[in-house]
Amino acid sequence: GHIEKMPVAVLVAFALVASASASYGGSRASVRATSTSRALRSFTAIPSLTRAKCGHNSLSKSSSSQGRSVSARATTLSQDELKRMVGYKSIDDYVTSGMVVGLGTGSTAAMAVERLGQLWKSGEIKDIVAIPTSERTREQAESYGIPLATLDTHPDLDVAIDGADEVDPDLNLVKGGGGALLREKMVEARAKKFIVIVDESKMTDALGPGFPVPVEITPFCHEHTRRAIEQLPALQGAAKAVLRMGSSQNNQPDGDNIAITDNGNYIVDLFFDKPVPDAPKLAQELIDTVGVVEHGLFIGMTDAVIIAGSDGISVKEA
Repeated sequence: GHIEKMPVAVLVAFALVASASASYGGSRASVRATSTSRALRSFTAIPSLTRAKCGHNSLSKSSSSQGRSVSARATTLSQDELKRMVGYKSIDDYVTSGMVVGLGTGSTAAMAVERLGQLWKSGEIKDIVAIPTSERTREQAESYGIPLATLDTHPDLDVAIDGADEVDPDLNLVKGGGGALLREKMVEARAKKFIVIVDESKMTDALGPGFPVPVEITPFCHEHTRRAIEQLPALQGAAKAVLRMGSSQNNQPDGDNIAITDNGNYIVDLFFDKPVPDAPKLAQELIDTVGVVEHGLFIGMTDAVIIAGSDGISVKEA
């Protein structure tokens, strides 16, 4: 797909703007920007930095020492800072007044909700309706006063924005580590544009080994369904199906009780020791299995991925 790059200097400036905006979300100045380019205008007010053109990875000769400082700082950005940058950029670049917006679930998607909330409170974005994909996203959106709806009343979305647990070169995804895969897929499948926001650690050559594939199943005869999943031909014996225990919001056992989703279902996580042999085939076999409600393979749904890394922000389009 097409890739656009935002260089290191811009990346750090954006981090500073985003961080300040997050810290002072109630102030008028903190929500001045309604696009990434406008957010970066604050960049010119920072004397220790010089402006870099997007797509160019070096600073001007007159600012070489400053550039070295910028580069050093960029390499030390925390994962939370990277998440905030892509979350803010997704809203600034893809959301405008009058839209119906799907709000994803997870720590990265929460940054997008944060940014939307700031712009909504400031009045710079108006007449929007948002559809949350989990109870915790609903609670976060409500805290900003963002108007909410469901697919029952707003079945067609202009854009949906969410994170991902893995992204392959074809922009296929593994999602659902946070347990919201069913609602996420229902909402994001109805969006004209589905924008994925990740840090570079989520990019992979193939789905499977880096993150378990979650499968939401009915509680009724759940052990039977777990075994049926593990024996699917598309898996070729390459995965172990493990019932999620404790919290449904992560795939690490952290309790003695079976994890329950927002929909009252269970989750089976497929742990792979090698790449998924054929992700589209597995996706079809999973959804055809009686007892399976939905799975965390998002195949052919992504329109663009915004990726934050130590060398800048890149946008890869389908």
